[in-house]
Amino acid sequence: MKKYILLALSVVLMSILSCSRKPNYGQPNVDFESIKKSQSLWWTYHNKNIVLSSNFIALDNSSNRISKALFLKSLATGDFIPLKLNSTDSTYYKLFQLDQSSDKSIPDVVKSIAEEASKNFRLEGSFFPKFELKDLNGVEYSNENTKGKIVVLKCWFIACAPCIEEFPKLNELVEKYKNRSDIVFISLAFDLKEKLEPFLLKNPFRYGVVPDQKQFIFYDLNVREYPTHFIIDKNGIIRKVVISADEMIDALENDVLLNADAKQK
Repeated sequence: MKKYILLALSVVLMSILSCSRKPNYGQPNVDFESIKKSQSLWWTYHNKNIVLSSNFIALDNSSNRISKALFLKSLATGDFIPLKLNSTDSTYYKLFQLDQSSDKSIPDVVKSIAEEASKNFRLEGSFFPKFELKDLNGVEYSNENTKGKIVVLKCWFIACAPCIEEFPKLNELVEKYKNRSDIVFISLAFDLKEKLEPFLLKNPFRYGVVPDQKQFIFYDLNVREYPTHFIIDKNGIIRKVVISADEMIDALENDVLLNADAKQK
C-alpha cells in the first residue's frame, strides 16, 4: 500500500514540476558576450534583427513573458539590450542585462531608440489629431473626408537624406495600391511650396505633399525623428507609428490591410 502511495505522490510531484518549468523559447541568434563588448557589432546586429515596432513576444531577462510596454520601458533604462531568440513558431525578443564589461557607449544609444519606440507605441490605439490639409495639387484631406479610408502618412523635409532615399520604395507602394480607393497616401513636409515644387520636379514623390506643416508635425504629432510614418485605420485610429518605409510597409500589408480586408468579408 505504501508503495502505491509513494508512486502516486511521485507522479503528482513530477506533474507539478513539469508544469512549473518555463517554456523553452530558444537561444539567442547571436553570442551576447561578444556583441555587448562592441558598439559597432551590437549596432549592426540590432539593425538587422530587431524591429521594436513589430508584433513580437517580449521576455524579460529571466525569460518571463512581459508586456511590450514594460519591455520598452526596461530598455529605456539603458541596462539591457534586446536579442532575438531562435524560434520557429513566433518572434521572441529577450532582454539581456549589460554589465561592467559592456561597451560604455551602448546604453545611451539603446535609451534613445527605446524612448522613441515607447513614445510611438503609446500613440497606437489613440485617435489621430484633428486635421484639415491641402496638398500641392489642391486636394483636401480632413478627418471627415478620410473616414472609411486607411491613411498612410509620412513626415519629412527636403534636407532629410533618409526621407528622400525612401521615395522610390514609397512610390512603388502607391503604384501597387493605386486602384484601392480606400487607401490614401499623404505626406507632411516642413518646407514651403516655393521650395517643394522645384525639388519634387527632380525627386518625384507620389504621395499627396502638404507644404509648411512644421507646426502640426512638432506640436500636434510630437514627431522628433525623421522620417516618421503613421498608419491610421478607417475609424481614424492610429495603428502604427514607425521610422522607416520597410517597417511601415510590413505593418500595412501584414497587419492593417489584412485585418481590414478580413472584416469586410
